[in-house]
Amino acid sequence: MGIEGMPTRPVFHTGTALAKGLRELFKQLEERLSLSSPIHVYLAGGMAVHLYTASRVTTDVDAEFGSRVFIPNDLIVDVALEDGTRESVYFDTNYNSSFSLMHEDYLDDAIPLDLGVEQIRLHVLSPLDLAVSKIARFADNDKEDIAELVRLGLTTADEIEQRATSALGGYVGGLAMLRLNLRDAVALARRIEAKNAAS
Repeated sequence: MGIEGMPTRPVFHTGTALAKGLRELFKQLEERLSLSSPIHVYLAGGMAVHLYTASRVTTDVDAEFGSRVFIPNDLIVDVALEDGTRESVYFDTNYNSSFSLMHEDYLDDAIPLDLGVEQIRLHVLSPLDLAVSKIARFADNDKEDIAELVRLGLTTADEIEQRATSALGGYVGGLAMLRLNLRDAVALARRIEAKNAAS
């Protein structure tokens, strides 16, 4: 904990090949849109997890824009990952945050990250909101993301349970399966915490 009980700000891993590819993608977007004034961008999904953990490899960028923009379909950045494999980083133009479980304050609580792109005001969803956003789908990679965020101490089982429960009222979709996923996500987080405590 930091000053006066506030949590310390997480460290972003901006030196990885994927993070550099993300920066280049935003630079190209800025150029293609001829931006002359700043736009706010909110990063979610696997790329946001990667910035916190440096472990998640994903190539599609889930981004929500604070103003209406047209994302060119051919905007792609090729990157060579640390292991030598080549990947293409691109915006997922089908991304829609309303399909995820999101707390009403998720945009306000997103953490600013300056990637050095003048007209892009990037905000990364908080680790807690990232974990909560993974609950609706709860596929294998979502489970791995939640586990890694908890393993690194970036969020906790109790925080996830409270934030997700608070967000249930705004969810568009079936709540029965969502509640089961939430139960399983909290159980997963508690197992990771127990492992952390034992090591």
